[in-house]
Amino acid sequence: MNSLGGYNVEDLQPGMSASLAKTVTEADIVLFAGISTDVNPMHLNEEWAKTTQFGGRIAHGMLSAGFISAVLANKLPGPGTVYLGQTLKFKAPVRIGDTVTATVTVREVNVARRRCVMDSICSVSGKTVIEGESTLYCTTGEG
Repeated sequence: MNSLGGYNVEDLQPGMSASLAKTVTEADIVLFAGISTDVNPMHLNEEWAKTTQFGGRIAHGMLSAGFISAVLANKLPGPGTVYLGQTLKFKAPVRIGDTVTATVTVREVNVARRRCVMDSICSVSGKTVIEGESTLYCTTGEG
């Protein structure tokens, strides 16, 4: 581990995994809309959203994707990690009251380049709602 409590690239091994869970609230959606300026009625207007294929409001996809970022920044690899890229495939909606579990799993480690690739998944009640790949620049213990 590094001095910030994260894993250095040399410490990472394929198969290592970490998760966090967060229940999405009304406040989360309103705050995310405010900070991102994404005020799509799909997220904020229940009456209009009831007329869509989702039958009601859904959370911003990028709000749920942000939980992946939280796992990467806080747990694995952890503090000191820098995002280089992220792919996302949205598979199902997230609604107010859903508990989203974000899980990252080390797929590849390149110590020489200080990079790793993670499989990234968000799920609700065991159902995948987002899947993707995270590419990261990692800390090193070599100074």
